[in-house]
Amino acid sequence: MALLEIKDLTLRFGGLCAVNGLSLEIEENSIRSLIGPNGAGKTCVFNCLTGFYKPSSGDMLFQGKSLLNTKPHIITYGGMARTFQNLRLFKQLSVMENVMSGMHCRTSAGFSAAVFRTKGQQAEERRIREVAEECLDFVGIPDKKHYMAKNLPYGDQRRVEWARALATQPKLLLLDEPAAGLNKEEKARLIDLIARIRDERKITIFLIEHDMGLVMKISEKIFVIDYGIKIAEGSVKEVQDNPRVVEAYLGKEEQEDAV
Repeated sequence: MALLEIKDLTLRFGGLCAVNGLSLEIEENSIRSLIGPNGAGKTCVFNCLTGFYKPSSGDMLFQGKSLLNTKPHIITYGGMARTFQNLRLFKQLSVMENVMSGMHCRTSAGFSAAVFRTKGQQAEERRIREVAEECLDFVGIPDKKHYMAKNLPYGDQRRVEWARALATQPKLLLLDEPAAGLNKEEKARLIDLIARIRDERKITIFLIEHDMGLVMKISEKIFVIDYGIKIAEGSVKEVQDNPRVVEAYLGKEEQEDAV
């Protein structure tokens, strides 16, 4: 059974159809990519999956359960985490505090326990710190935990966001343009990190990305949408050789680069 199933998903904003009858499956322990031109509806798909948008019709099943009418924090608790195209860090907090916030969905101590510093609350706080430190180590910035998030270079801020997402302890990680703003060396490290997240942590990866070099290197299967409609899916070679993809996406990118 697929970890995630999207069935005839449609999202409309008035007369605009952002996603049109999209169906796809994400198998457990896989790396899948969603590509398409700007405005194709990619981030709208992620926003539907994570409860930020309510689909006009269709369904989304995560671990066999519908996500319709499910609030974002419940979806996170159920095992789906995401990062955003634009960084959404708490920049006035430390790196450690940012990553610790990802563990909020896994905590149980209430207000009274926090006020009176019960043994259970203290044990839980230690566990949160341990998980946060482990996640920072995994993404390669354990020495930055006491820095203010706003003072880190952009590439390291990206790593903080990835660490925070990992701290939610997800089964499925949605990455929305994770390579945006990264230099060549940072992108190479990102490719390695994505592979390690899947191989070492057994987390399924579903990503949106405009960097075709990265997509082609890391993806096992690619879905292509244009104007909200799926126009192709398959292996890297199948997508590269698909005339509709070349015309709708890859060809446009080449034309833009030539201008």
